[in-house]
Amino acid sequence: MFTGIIEEVGTVAELTTDPLVANSGGKVRIEASRVLPKLEIASSIAVSGCCLTVVEKTESGFACDLSPETLLRTAFPRLRPGARINLETSLTLDKPLGGHIVQGHVDGVGTLLGLIPIGDGNYWLDVEVPPALARYLVEKGSVAVEGISLTVAGIEGTVLRIAIIPFTIENTNLSSLQPGDPLNLECDVVAKYVEKLMGERSAARAAPAPPEKEPASDASSRLTLERLREEGF
Repeated sequence: MFTGIIEEVGTVAELTTDPLVANSGGKVRIEASRVLPKLEIASSIAVSGCCLTVVEKTESGFACDLSPETLLRTAFPRLRPGARINLETSLTLDKPLGGHIVQGHVDGVGTLLGLIPIGDGNYWLDVEVPPALARYLVEKGSVAVEGISLTVAGIEGTVLRIAIIPFTIENTNLSSLQPGDPLNLECDVVAKYVEKLMGERSAARAAPAPPEKEPASDASSRLTLERLREEGF
């Protein structure tokens, strides 16, 4: 589990995949420094919003395996050596929850429409989101974009708008991205659970009611001394 508060912007050193083999996985090697003391083999780390497992660690970075599912469901295929990526180590009990609950499970891939300057180092971040995810996004709600915990400023149709402050620009990979780039998105997990529970409740209400039991006869329902003796009282 993560918070969406980026600890370091790392650099992709190598991304190995086999495009000639269908449904093949791969491996990403990342150069980093600040997060390294917190990592061991088998540690979890959010890499631009995707929870991965550390399988190798060196003095200058670490490596993670990429399953076919990860490559299919994330923006990782865009990565090239030199690409900047957001890094966050997993949440511990002594770490403040400064953002929101982020699982590192990418729900879908959005498209960067623009990073628009609005003065004083602030920006509007506009993202086209998959239609299936738009229903989970509400004004002033939380969303993770490339692993960054952000607040929804507005949602119109499938276009998401987010206010970006100077600190976020300086301490994440957003400034390195270009319009048209794919972005990892994770919606608020609470919204997904509520939708599922409400859907099941609605289905239960719509189901035909079971046949009513026949009412007990007066003789069997009457409580008498003789009946109590028969039952062992």
